[in-house]
Amino acid sequence: MATSSRYLQSKSQGQDRFDYLQALVTEFQDTDSQDSKEQVLANLANFAYDPSNYQYLRQLQVIDLFLDMLTEENERFVEFGIGGLCNLCLEKQNKEYILQNNGVQAVLDCLSSSNEDTVLSAITTLMYLTTPLSRQEITAVPVIQCMLRFSLSKNKRLSNLANLFLEDICSADDVENARNVQTHTALGIPLPKE
Repeated sequence: MATSSRYLQSKSQGQDRFDYLQALVTEFQDTDSQDSKEQVLANLANFAYDPSNYQYLRQLQVIDLFLDMLTEENERFVEFGIGGLCNLCLEKQNKEYILQNNGVQAVLDCLSSSNEDTVLSAITTLMYLTTPLSRQEITAVPVIQCMLRFSLSKNKRLSNLANLFLEDICSADDVENARNVQTHTALGIPLPKE
């Protein structure tokens, strides 16, 4: 009896959780207020951290919403979009979905943001999205050159994360090759504001 009571309670909490997430998505779609949209995106990004929400977030197409936010002009939309992706992309289904929907390129584009948190989340997301199939795109010469540039930053969070990317994601040969390429395609990417 106690087991079925717990089951019904957890099932009810699951429905409440889905309904709440659905209300957030609806609010995002219905509101015209930029501030409200930012707040909703921040909430959704925070909910993306909890694996018990993944199924609901997929059902509500929140991954698509996060991906769409990466091309917005509003820097806060981009920040919360990449933050949400970063929070949920380690899960296998979510990772596959992001990879199948041109997510790597969308995340790579975030490396040129002037927002430090956006860049840090983008680097972390790229690390999480690395698979045998995505490795070539994620460790392309321009990306490695960008990480080499970030590794020289006075900003310790940025330089440490860039160095981690270079050490854990890239081969030593890839890094050396990127250092020796004559055209530096990452030079146009500014360092984020501190």
